[in-house]
Amino acid sequence: MPVNTPFSYSGTELDALAEARNYYAWILTYFLPYLGSSAIEVGAGIGTFAKFLLSSTSLRKITLIEPADNLFPLLEREFKDDSRVDVRKGYLRDFASSIRAGSVVSVNVLEHAENDQEMLRLIHEVLIPGGRVLLFTPALPILYGTVDKEFEHYRRHTKRELQSKMEHAGFRVEEIRYFNLPGVALWFLLGRVLRRKTIRPAGVKLYDRLVIPWLSRVERLWEPPLGQNLLAIGQKNRASL
Repeated sequence: MPVNTPFSYSGTELDALAEARNYYAWILTYFLPYLGSSAIEVGAGIGTFAKFLLSSTSLRKITLIEPADNLFPLLEREFKDDSRVDVRKGYLRDFASSIRAGSVVSVNVLEHAENDQEMLRLIHEVLIPGGRVLLFTPALPILYGTVDKEFEHYRRHTKRELQSKMEHAGFRVEEIRYFNLPGVALWFLLGRVLRRKTIRPAGVKLYDRLVIPWLSRVERLWEPPLGQNLLAIGQKNRASL
């Protein structure tokens, strides 16, 4: 039986980002071709991104894994009537020996793992041969500030660092790119200059409605040299056992 360590998530980012529908739809455009028919979402939170996955894809099965005592009941209630969804309380390590899928989705989760290299190794383990890991995580260590600390982030990655960790875990990196160039200045201002401890839902919604629609089109055609986040896609070798 899985052994779950008691844990409650105290960050406020999930509530703030719940209305960022253009932002999540933008991420999904990169993930969509690689999802396959079965997926695992690690750290599913309150189900915000899972709802996008289920409404915009042909997934037949998705396993949602969430360890937080205060988030899991919300996640379970959200999907209790959807036969495509298997909701599990715990960490990926608790279920790694018993679940397999064609893709593993991790959106704003890797930065919460104290040992992110071990998390990537476990993701590699649960993927079927040829399966993909679909990652989205904060970028640029220089941006790490009070907001990251309050959101319980251990780190922010550089592109080279994340690629190296993915390759060390056994992945062939198919795509890795910076994401959301204007967000670099905004995050630096919030976390390093103003030393804020949260982001306001109203501000997120405004940015999502006014900036993301045109920014997503620009960055789809032109990869920025820096970005607030990194998006990465890696494939497990088809010959892997």
